[in-house]
Amino acid sequence: MTTTKHHLPEMVAAIDLGSNSFHMIVARLEENGTLSVIDRLRDSVRLGGGLDRNGNIDEAAQQRAFTCLETFSQRIRDLPHSAVRVAGTNTLRVAKNAQAFVDKAESILNHSIEVIEGREEARLIYLGVAHGLATKEGNRLVVDIGGGSTELIIGQSMLPMRRESMYTGCVSASRRFFADGYITRKTMKAAVTDASMILYSQASRFDSKKWDEAIGCAGTIKAIGNILHEQGWCESGISYKGLKQLRDVMIEAGHIDKLNLVGLSDNRRPVIAGGLSVLLGVFKTLKIKHMLVSDQGMREGLLYDLVGRITHTDVRDATVETVMSKWGVDEVQAGRVTDTVDILCKKACENSNIDADQQAPLLRWASMLHEIGLQVSHNNYHKHGSYLLTNADMQGFSRQEQALLAALVLSHRSKFRTAAFDKLMKPFVTPGKHMCILLRLAVLLQRGRADIELPDVDLKIDDNQIILRFPPDWLKHNSMTKASLRKEAEYLEAAGYTLNFA
Repeated sequence: MTTTKHHLPEMVAAIDLGSNSFHMIVARLEENGTLSVIDRLRDSVRLGGGLDRNGNIDEAAQQRAFTCLETFSQRIRDLPHSAVRVAGTNTLRVAKNAQAFVDKAESILNHSIEVIEGREEARLIYLGVAHGLATKEGNRLVVDIGGGSTELIIGQSMLPMRRESMYTGCVSASRRFFADGYITRKTMKAAVTDASMILYSQASRFDSKKWDEAIGCAGTIKAIGNILHEQGWCESGISYKGLKQLRDVMIEAGHIDKLNLVGLSDNRRPVIAGGLSVLLGVFKTLKIKHMLVSDQGMREGLLYDLVGRITHTDVRDATVETVMSKWGVDEVQAGRVTDTVDILCKKACENSNIDADQQAPLLRWASMLHEIGLQVSHNNYHKHGSYLLTNADMQGFSRQEQALLAALVLSHRSKFRTAAFDKLMKPFVTPGKHMCILLRLAVLLQRGRADIELPDVDLKIDDNQIILRFPPDWLKHNSMTKASLRKEAEYLEAAGYTLNFA
């Protein structure tokens, strides 16, 4: 696949659209690939707190978010798209109007937004935390309590080995148990029990026998750590004893407005009771006695992952190799198709809507994975493959990227399903259809599954017109390919495209 070579960007940025707060970090990227942070911005947007009974983000929360993003955009508007990553987490995973929100937010930022799944969020959290710690032997448990979800990760050094995302967080717990601001022993006990029940299914996989030290990160845990330190209840980090002291003081106060705790900010006050209940549930369920606190988290993980992509150590490459191995993909045939896609993309990218740096690699990965459904059944294997890619846990890929891969695999043969592409995020719709045309032609040209030298072809995609030219008389001597192209022209015509070949 052709990609334009660039010098390393001078600046890179990452934005974490969390359920409670939005964070942005901007850093200088040195020539050796290291980062020097030069700016951090945070705003308590409480996006998750704006979810109404119908599962939509209400207008007030959206306005808070857009106001925040207007400020962020002033800092990153001149950065190239390849130097910025923006990721949305739990609220944008569950909100029914998430796509409309994302469309508006992208127009403000002038950068695309990835909605990432919980386990991918966990991977990025661990990556951020691990980069801020000294390398040492043993396993680490990393805990992140966000606004709508709690991530648990066990890793060693820089490698996350076990990841899980649970649907409870400081915003969701506060809305459910402390919406009126009152804190009683009964409601706190109910909230802790609820968190413990949610975490119980993972207790055996993450309990204290599986790790050597526990580390917490993100706003809730850092805020509680600050409170315990300021109150003199724990000299460093967070202890279970200190958490219970904080719980008792909050119950005695009776209401969040009456909390007089050094270290508790006004922005954190509305969700501190829910956050504490979740953290108590984590300590109780996983048998944690003491937890260190990290200043780094998901936004730093996003930044380090972005640098990996820029310097060609993209975790998505390893993920695709793992998926191919797991599903027994014919690597030789996948290689033939991928090499042909490379050739066709080089011919077509200059006059198509495909971005060579950001989108073309996704076409290459789809080419490598287009036959994974064969291990399920030969009949309709493209449908099985699409289902697997939609639902697989694929490290490094956003939800939208997986949807594009699934659409490409679904339509790489037989009927061209334009509706599958129309459902994608806007930057993928038209390019996705052009990518699919290239994949279909590559599969067609490699249908013989043999190592033969393909002719030098010319290819041009101009809106809905595809012009494919072979050397003189080549099609005359390759009647099977000619017949396949005639059939392909019919499929494409039904999808609104005209294939002209000679």
